[in-house]
Amino acid sequence: MTDLIEALRTPVADEGTGPVTIGMAVSRVDGRDKVTGRARYAAEHPAEALLYGVVVSGTITKGRIAAIDAGRALAVPGVIEVITHQNRPRIRSFDLFYKDMTAPGGSPFRPLYDDRIHSSGQPVALVVADTFEAARHAASLVDIAYEAEPHETCLLDHLERSHKPSRLKAGYTPPPEPKGFADEVWDKALVTMEGEYYSAVEHHNPLEMFASTVVRGLDGHLTIYDKTQSSQNSRWYVSHVFGLSKDKVTVRNPYVGGAFGSGLRPQYQLALAVMAALKLERSVRVVLTRQQMFSFGHRPETVQKVRLGARPDGTLTAIIHEALAETSRNEDYVEAVVNWSGQLYACEHIRLGYKLVALDRFSPIDMRAPGAAHGVHALEVAMDELSYELKMDPLALRLKNYADLDPTEGLPYSTKELRACYEQGAQRFGWHRRPGAVRSMREGHELIGWGMATGMWDAMQMFARASAVLHADGKLVVSSAATDIGTGTYTAMCIIAADTMGMPLERVRFQLGDSTLPVAPVEGGSSHVATVGSAVQGVCEKLQKSLFKLARTMPDSPFAKARFEDAEFAGGTLRLRAQPSHALALAAIVAFDGAGRLEEKYMMLPNVLKQKNYLRATHSAVFVEVRVDEAFGTVRVTRVVSAIAAGRIINAKAARSQIIGGVVWGIGQALHEASQSDDRIGRFMNHNLGEYHVSVNADIHEIDVVFVQEDDRIVSRLGAKGVGEIGQVGVAAAVCNAIYHATGRRVRSTPMTPDKVMAP
Repeated sequence: MTDLIEALRTPVADEGTGPVTIGMAVSRVDGRDKVTGRARYAAEHPAEALLYGVVVSGTITKGRIAAIDAGRALAVPGVIEVITHQNRPRIRSFDLFYKDMTAPGGSPFRPLYDDRIHSSGQPVALVVADTFEAARHAASLVDIAYEAEPHETCLLDHLERSHKPSRLKAGYTPPPEPKGFADEVWDKALVTMEGEYYSAVEHHNPLEMFASTVVRGLDGHLTIYDKTQSSQNSRWYVSHVFGLSKDKVTVRNPYVGGAFGSGLRPQYQLALAVMAALKLERSVRVVLTRQQMFSFGHRPETVQKVRLGARPDGTLTAIIHEALAETSRNEDYVEAVVNWSGQLYACEHIRLGYKLVALDRFSPIDMRAPGAAHGVHALEVAMDELSYELKMDPLALRLKNYADLDPTEGLPYSTKELRACYEQGAQRFGWHRRPGAVRSMREGHELIGWGMATGMWDAMQMFARASAVLHADGKLVVSSAATDIGTGTYTAMCIIAADTMGMPLERVRFQLGDSTLPVAPVEGGSSHVATVGSAVQGVCEKLQKSLFKLARTMPDSPFAKARFEDAEFAGGTLRLRAQPSHALALAAIVAFDGAGRLEEKYMMLPNVLKQKNYLRATHSAVFVEVRVDEAFGTVRVTRVVSAIAAGRIINAKAARSQIIGGVVWGIGQALHEASQSDDRIGRFMNHNLGEYHVSVNADIHEIDVVFVQEDDRIVSRLGAKGVGEIGQVGVAAAVCNAIYHATGRRVRSTPMTPDKVMAP
């Protein structure tokens, strides 16, 4: 256990932190390790005689490799090998072996499998050398001849060949069947709106580049440090692709420098690093460049059409929402884009549609709030447009159509405090002072606008295991193969364990990021706390009962005749509720056992029979102030209030940070982020942080976060839901609606750049 703790560099709270309870604002237990450099990321783990691999990226979008000449590269001093599809080690051929735990339907990309080129920037070779500098230089000397074929990368040019997607993706729910007669009712509605909305491609840009360090043991065992959102998913992938038994592969990811969906699936540097390690029987590290980070998964380009019908009093009579999104030629990447329009507002006639268009691009991949970031945006801008048609306050329109039951299935919500989000968010923002007319607020050369939108995201729970070991020195070690991508998992799990066991936080360690630990799901969908957190609480409660049972057998025990309900855990002791002075230190109870440790294991299974009877979701209300320079079209988001209903909050400090981060990303979605494709060559051109614009400090001003009270014991035994995604959903729509209020100009595509804001 000690060796594993050191290998994972498991963080612990500072001495003297003391007792904590769920809901407190707690500083990260891993914070000190990160700011002092003690935390090691995937490309920072040492290995003896380490080799370095640099990827050679293809220069065409579609076709085949006609010839490879590695002569000049191999002549560079220090170069060991140039690995291509012609000399790679044996890998399996069937698609099934390349399907990771989150793969959509279709045929996954297989790095260096054959001579086919499927998308721009595809890896075509790996140069391996004894220094990174030699490998990088040699990679520029590999000569590759191609036979190019015509490609198609423009979504808007090929909408007519859309197809109904495969449903084979974990967690994906296709749009429900139509309810009522939406088209006929819309045709006859007294008040209508119709809009088409376009969302550009966005690329993940986490601070940490994708990297894999494969450490080969003397016995051939591979210990892989991978940038991933699931060590067990990466191990699954490596074992299956290369035909290795899982006891020959260990994957670790104790620290991940951001991912937000990009690490859900194993990326190609992992397969290439393993190839090199197996072929050369050496330890190998492969790190992608920022430009290569643009050569794989991204948020898909999407076109949506929304039609809303209403009565003059604002009652919705029809909702029609259709979406077309890109996917690759080989896989049907799917998202729940339109489903939200059947869940947010009460309506008797709803029709939803979702199709894909296959392009010569790499498969898209989940990106923070996948589907909802686009789908809710279109719906919420459409609702704002409808409010002006009705001459009705946008918030009043939403309250008028508030859904107390799921509109499509008629299910009750497990909990829904969206009304409280509206009320508390509006009060904090001062929405009652908003003038209804557009272009009615100005300060100097800037027009001022106020907009709002609703947010919604799934509240998911999956399967997980956890173990807990209480040592005779009074230290508790809880373990699960969870992942912390910077969201605060280490700290949240320590808080749950410390709160349950009544122990000081600094006496608790949580181990994650190792494929040999008890099973945990892929970290995604804002489900980790509800899932792994419930497992942690469950195993600690089992440990409580074992401690109580043992304490009853101790000489002169005050618990000899007590019931479990008569006892409580506090201050690192087990004590009687009615007589707190009658207590035993937990360390003393473990020491009495003689083994020096007390261990329990727990398997957390969602109560599916109970959960299926409810719609489970998080909700938000976002209020935004913008200032628009009409002469230049520049937009400043000067004030945001985000009111969140996400169940019980485990760590108020980290949760607030998560929502702020989501709001910042929402501002980026609204105003900055877009990957520009030159469809003549089929390549994303702005593949660096100089030209792919993200929100920076100068773009971000006042962000106020409000957590409304909510406790959902249907979603999880903790009462928690999740805060990772909900912070972004609705933000871009609120910005769009505020721009309209300021200028009277409706921008229906993101990002809303100055040229669009200035357009007549």
